[in-house]
Amino acid sequence: MTADALFLRAARGEDTERAPIWVMRQAGRYLPEYRVLKRRHSFWELVRTPELAVEVSLQPVTRFGLDAAILFSDIMTPLPPMGVSIAFDPGPVFAEPVRDADAVDALRVPEPGELAPFVADALRALRASSPVPVIGFAGAPLTLAAYAVEGGGSKDFAAFRGFLRAQPEAAKALLEKLTEVTVRYLRMQVEAGAQAVQLFDSWAGLLDEPGYRRFGLPYARRVLDALAGTGAPRIYLAVGSGHLYGAIAELGADVVSVDWRRPLAAARRELRAACLQGNLDPAALLGPAGALEREAQAVLLSGLGGAHIFNLGHGILPQTDPDAVDRLVDVVRGFDRRAAIAEVAR
Repeated sequence: MTADALFLRAARGEDTERAPIWVMRQAGRYLPEYRVLKRRHSFWELVRTPELAVEVSLQPVTRFGLDAAILFSDIMTPLPPMGVSIAFDPGPVFAEPVRDADAVDALRVPEPGELAPFVADALRALRASSPVPVIGFAGAPLTLAAYAVEGGGSKDFAAFRGFLRAQPEAAKALLEKLTEVTVRYLRMQVEAGAQAVQLFDSWAGLLDEPGYRRFGLPYARRVLDALAGTGAPRIYLAVGSGHLYGAIAELGADVVSVDWRRPLAAARRELRAACLQGNLDPAALLGPAGALEREAQAVLLSGLGGAHIFNLGHGILPQTDPDAVDRLVDVVRGFDRRAAIAEVAR
């Protein structure tokens, strides 16, 4: 895959002739071919078996002709080598949440070679077989900490938010360790063949700006800074984070992914990023074809005026009909950004 692939050109800030498209969680439960594999293998088997991870990663690329492939994995993958026991039921469940300084002290910071070597193997194989650029990813330190302290998923992560207030020094020690692990994990991915990386900060939006500046921003910035010289564009996603855009603008990410709550045109002014990614509401894929086309066109129009990678504002919903994704890809591929700019200028 050469450097002039459409996705990579946009991710590096080029105002391309059309917006490249990929979809967060594009490999997963909504695809019948994935469900066939899932009946024979557990989630961790799919993640930890390189040939299976590659097969799943390529399923949506083959079916839809998307412009990038993201490795099939999970943001929890680097945590077990730290000494954390995680099961999926179906989301992550921690055997022992990390809720005090002793638990933080007990966590290891593994050497790069210990961090999920199956991920490196899968990325090498995926890079060799993918017709489009390959994206690696990791969870941001704040988001990994949220799960580790809470013990699993949550609507409000009350235990984690309380932990930040009651034990701020332990929280910072936890974030320090997670930052180093995340840097090592993403560097390993780039060395193995990832041509871009996305940092998922799914729960950053739970915090107010002072809290994010204290517990989120410094650690995410250190991860992104550590990857600045790798040549791989760095994408940052924080869901429900419009109130944090002033701080997120300071991260220095090459691409900022925007959820559906903020128009791209407004986000472009606030974030000052070289490229924006997003931001169709995933629920648009559940509606009628005409409404989906209108919403996608609105996103494409809002994305004019700078580099744009078309994506959803968050992960695709499991109940999505694959035919709706086909329609969406057709709309995005048929939208000539330069012709649209000329039309708007008239």
